[in-house]
Amino acid sequence: MEQSAVLHRHLGVQFPLLTLSESNYLNLDDGRKILDASGGAAVGCIGWGNQRAIEAVSKQLGQSSYCATIFYSTRVQEELCRELIGSTKGHMARAYIVNSGSEAMEAAIKLARQYFLEISPPQPARTHFISRRQSYHGITLGALAVSGHEYRRANFEPLLMTNASRVSPCFEFRGKTPGETDVDYVGRLARELDEEFQRVGPEAVCAFIAEPVVGAALGCVPAVAGYFKAVKAVCDKYGALLILDEVMCGMGRTGSLHAWEQEGVVPDVQTIGKALGGGYQAVAGVLANHRVVRAIEQGTSVFVHGHTYQGSPSGCAAALEVQRIVREEGLVRNVREMGTLLGRRLNEALGGHPNVGDIRGRGLFWGIEFVADKETKEPFPVQDHVAMSLAELGLTERYCIGVYPGGGSADGVRGDHIIISPAYNVGVAEIETIVNIVARLIGDFFAAHNAN
Repeated sequence: MEQSAVLHRHLGVQFPLLTLSESNYLNLDDGRKILDASGGAAVGCIGWGNQRAIEAVSKQLGQSSYCATIFYSTRVQEELCRELIGSTKGHMARAYIVNSGSEAMEAAIKLARQYFLEISPPQPARTHFISRRQSYHGITLGALAVSGHEYRRANFEPLLMTNASRVSPCFEFRGKTPGETDVDYVGRLARELDEEFQRVGPEAVCAFIAEPVVGAALGCVPAVAGYFKAVKAVCDKYGALLILDEVMCGMGRTGSLHAWEQEGVVPDVQTIGKALGGGYQAVAGVLANHRVVRAIEQGTSVFVHGHTYQGSPSGCAAALEVQRIVREEGLVRNVREMGTLLGRRLNEALGGHPNVGDIRGRGLFWGIEFVADKETKEPFPVQDHVAMSLAELGLTERYCIGVYPGGGSADGVRGDHIIISPAYNVGVAEIETIVNIVARLIGDFFAAHNAN
């Protein structure tokens, strides 16, 4: 076979060609038909090959394929942003449309900084960001600097801005001590954040950044009840902003259109992506609340940021149609109903497996963390590549299922998990099929792994 000219993620792998994406299946050039149980990276929310979404993009390309946003806007961008702002029940004021989650986080960081330059009197000393360990907010340098994913950071540490620090994640499985109540655990984490503000200097902190349900870095970890109210109180105490990263967990994935709706807080800035456009175009965005937008409007009125392809007409068309489909077909309600079933069936099928340490999630966003020892929660050695090896086995003809692997959930380096995040329109039969195949896959993988 001719050598690929693509700078792939792994240059030692010959990737199969994807020839057709249809419903919840991916057809490969070698004849395999993969059940896409993760929607790629939790992207596919309405399944693949949806004609409404395809036609919306095609129609938009026939009208205008590009918009130079320094001069113009498009009707489709205006309608999408109105749809998004309307979905927040008046809490957010404006939307900014870009092409990836990393771009969205870069914009959010800069918007938070500019907010403190625009308010009266300005607070130019606020340049520091606090996030959490075992977090992932994007692969570009600014987004990576505020991330706590050790593997992704390692090669680039000398290039990353140093005005960012991290506190503990809200991770019940590994962070909560025996006998500690939820209230006590939340209180301890809130005190840790407060102490970090004081260590850095409260007048220097620009924002605290967190995912409401942690995706790739921890594997679908929801916060303990009351956590986000507590950290929002700390931010408010010191005048800092709260940035919630919903690129992976938002736009319906966890059972409400915006994950923060289940936390009883409203962020100052929110990032969205993945399920925003459902994979029909590259699109992501930033939502800003009235406080932030008012400061810019009453200040210079200019957000000093921009991308050539921001507000891409075809991206906006895809996102607008996908969001209309989600709303009109009541898919967020189905996420809640099928998510409850998926969580219950995963626990029934795998809760007793000796190498399944934890099963956690919300909506149609579930993670399974693997352990070498169930009682001590000891993770597997990094060199075993458990999550990736299991996911690769899943793609073989015996299983033909796609799950999303991740690592570092135990301590930032060790710890293996997979994510199961099917499309919002799955039914009972598909949930049963996913659980049955995943259970068989995990059983077979560890039977072989533990025998070696």
